Amino acid sequence: MDHRGSRRDRTDHTRHHPERHPRGKASWGTAVKATLHCLTGCVIGEILGMVIGTALAWSDVPTMGLAIGLAFLFGYSFTLVAVLRTGLGLKAAIKVALAADTISIAVMELVDNAIIALTPGAMEAQLTDGLFWSALLGGFAVAFLITTPVNKWMIGRGRGHAVVHTHH
Repeated sequence: MDHRGSRRDRTDHTRHHPERHPRGKASWGTAVKATLHCLTGCVIGEILGMVIGTALAWSDVPTMGLAIGLAFLFGYSFTLVAVLRTGLGLKAAIKVALAADTISIAVMELVDNAIIALTPGAMEAQLTDGLFWSALLGGFAVAFLITTPVNKWMIGRGRGHAVVHTHH
């Protein structure tokens, strides 16, 4: 028996929680839910960082650095809070959050920030410019489309967001 219980316990758990799939099987619905969970933290952190950096007239690199840092912070925080509610200790919960979200957030941030950086004028746009918001939100839409298959692949291998489901 491992830390997750017997094989029978895991099978019974899977029947009651259809979002959890055995290794090798992951639905698109599960991948979408995991990606939306990750996207929520990324959007909050990214927008907050971009708004702060733009409002303070920071240059591109510090603004993007703040936005990326806050995206990771909020993304990890959402998972960390959910895992802590299951009764897991802080150190173990941090490990789960890191294992669950690092690749997903990294892919999402890479795609989103590449789109923002490559959209002519987006980084120079002000908070009142439509270009600022369309590049930012359009980047999230593309990042979601690219990150969802990545999450499906990881969940199907018992990695990424699948790690969180072992603690429900």
